[in-house]
Amino acid sequence: MGNVVNVIELVADADTGWVDAVQNAVREAARTVRHITGVEVTNLTALVEDGRIKSYRANVNLAFTVESEDQRAEGRAAHQSRM
Repeated sequence: MGNVVNVIELVADADTGWVDAVQNAVREAARTVRHITGVEVTNLTALVEDGRIKSYRANVNLAFTVESEDQRAEGRAAHQSRM
């Protein structure tokens, strides 16, 4: 059977640039989402104060493969063997 991919939309920001904003989105998602396979940047914006960019914001679509029941069972077994 082929892979099933799920896509979620995220918005993240950074003080240092758009690349860092995208990286923040991926890094934070990776804390709870497994099997991330790609990221698509859909929009870049910035917050401006006093004529200067204060923070950079990135809207992204994050793709990850959906685990099959067999993969979930393997993950549970591996987790229990470490306990």
